[in-house]
Amino acid sequence: MFTSFLLPMSDLRIDRNAKTLRELTLDKLRGAIVQGYFRPGARLVERTLCDELGVSRTVVREVLRHLETEGLVEIVARQGPIVARLDPEQVGEIYELRGLLEANAARACAEQSTPELVSQLREIRAIIEEAFEKRDLPRVLEYTERFYDAMFEGAQKHVSLAVVRTLNARINRLRALTIGMPERAGESNREMNSLLDAIERRDGDAASKASAAHISRVAELALSALAQQSESSGNA
Repeated sequence: MFTSFLLPMSDLRIDRNAKTLRELTLDKLRGAIVQGYFRPGARLVERTLCDELGVSRTVVREVLRHLETEGLVEIVARQGPIVARLDPEQVGEIYELRGLLEANAARACAEQSTPELVSQLREIRAIIEEAFEKRDLPRVLEYTERFYDAMFEGAQKHVSLAVVRTLNARINRLRALTIGMPERAGESNREMNSLLDAIERRDGDAASKASAAHISRVAELALSALAQQSESSGNA
């Protein structure tokens, strides 16, 4: 079973000192869905969200529309917006696409590797490992995304990165299913460090294989977690 890391209710309140109000609201609501504060299939009632987030209904509506484009929200007839359910077939397709794009980028990144790039990737990995140790799972998500951004940029796979970024919200939602699982921290760190070692050696074949192995493993874990959730719901 995976470990949930729900956000405290107070953490949804918007800090108005940085980005625009809409951007802040989008970040908060996206994070709340990705991290499991709102469960799959849960109704997203505008009035309730206005109260929880401390923003207007106009802002909430704009954000819900944006999250629909990211695949995190569904609009259901006579019910309104709900948290998108995770369909196993779509999840499998996301991992299939990730496997192709990331293995290709890992190979290119290794073949074009520089000491500066490896240093950058190792610094990000150190932050991820520290976050795992502290059980700061939102930080794991944030810096895992940064790691892949740096890998794709180092590989000069800019179009592939643009495609991956359109899926990042759904990818992070799936990561949140797996990174809290028992023993996953150590396993994930070994997988990713194997990939990074191959990049440092400039071994394109090994980097591609390490990336593919990692994606295969997380796909297996995510689909297993979804099956357990479905079974639990059916027995409820």
